[in-house]
Amino acid sequence: MKHSFFNDTPHIMGIVNVTPDSFSDGGQYFSPDAAIEHGLSLIEQGAHSLDIGGESTRPGSNPVSPEEEIRRIVPVIEGLRDKVTHISVDTRYPQTMEAALQAGAGIINDISGLTHDPRSVDIIAEHQVPVIVMHMQGQPKSMQEKVNYNNVMDDVMAFFEGRLEIFGRKRIEKELLVFDPGIGFGKNDEHNLLIIRNIKEFLHFDVPLLLGTSRKSFISRITGDTPVDKRLPGSLASVLWGLDHGVQFFRVHDVAETHQAFTIHNAIKNAGE
Repeated sequence: MKHSFFNDTPHIMGIVNVTPDSFSDGGQYFSPDAAIEHGLSLIEQGAHSLDIGGESTRPGSNPVSPEEEIRRIVPVIEGLRDKVTHISVDTRYPQTMEAALQAGAGIINDISGLTHDPRSVDIIAEHQVPVIVMHMQGQPKSMQEKVNYNNVMDDVMAFFEGRLEIFGRKRIEKELLVFDPGIGFGKNDEHNLLIIRNIKEFLHFDVPLLLGTSRKSFISRITGDTPVDKRLPGSLASVLWGLDHGVQFFRVHDVAETHQAFTIHNAIKNAGE
């Protein structure tokens, strides 16, 4: 039976950063109470799920320990679990995955695509929970310093092919997977634009896609040093392109605005039918 996480199309995933240094809202929701309040607000605005993160993975960021990550996110998960149907945890550490699942999260979102620690694959295999598998070249601290691909589309495709092979051996159900090509994670602006433009090609895996472009710096560079809080129009342009090209999941900061854009898009699409 298909997991209920996959029922909504399009699916808006609201971002809750419990960090002091995330690129968009670092420190704004660092206390558990503020993060819980923000998460509930995002659900009211139209989010279908929340993605809770305790480690900033912006370019140049320093890693945090799993212990610190757990300390940050578990109280937030516990405060939301009885009010929010789908809680995802944004982590690459197996210790955090276990703690988050025990606390009430039900989805794993791993920027390393379960490559950071081999134990992560075993955790997904054991719990059989939905997992968002992202492509990243390098590590957040230095991933934008020496970006190199033979062909970015082919290389990301090959990464997902390899992941499917390993997941099959570990008996991780394909129906639990979401693929995220990792916009801004070890990619320059041309790579990002090519992936977005050609994102429909990733549907050949028969795995739902997630697009995470919200407020990212490529929007600023293309439009002329646009500050983080002025990147909503560019964010919406990219998610609407994704919606028209088969993307199901959208990880966003601006939930109300994205929800309205999708509502009008759907109304136009269905007018006269």
